Amino acid sequence: MPKITNVVDYDGFSERVSRLGLQPLVLEAEAALHRFQLLLHEEKHANGTKDLRVEIDGGFDSAGGWSKLTVGGIDWKKSNANGGTIGVEVQVSGRSDLLAVDVLHLKTEISSGHIDAGVIIVPDDATSKFLTDRTPNFRTAKKHVELHASDLPIRIIAFQHDGVGPKLKKMRTNLGKL
Repeated sequence: MPKITNVVDYDGFSERVSRLGLQPLVLEAEAALHRFQLLLHEEKHANGTKDLRVEIDGGFDSAGGWSKLTVGGIDWKKSNANGGTIGVEVQVSGRSDLLAVDVLHLKTEISSGHIDAGVIIVPDDATSKFLTDRTPNFRTAKKHVELHASDLPIRIIAFQHDGVGPKLKKMRTNLGKL
């Protein structure tokens, strides 16, 4: 299972999560990384990310109660019995500049009161080098949060792959004319 290598909290994330009883939901978000093995071919940009995203999303699905928005908002949301809500953005398969959009989603939802705290899940800096070109990483996530949302209760979680394995299949895009 992927190992969590970096966690950084902003603006009282831990305190708010504790006060609102949201710790179980944060643990469920972390557990989405612990239900599969992530082996990568350790060559720059050698691995696709579609199957990785499917595995992480499967963790949220199997936990139950998480709602998924596929376009235009936060990836995953869940509320506890008291109405406290966590929003999670998973960014493993897009360009690193899409992290800015994810931070905006969290900022909008926290500021409007729809969620109480946000989590961003990304590969750590070492693992991202082996994934598709321009895959986001921990360093980039920190940069975007610190520029645009460090005054909000957000946690960044970075993970590392388990070890060496075969290449993860890449999607074929931009096929153009044959």
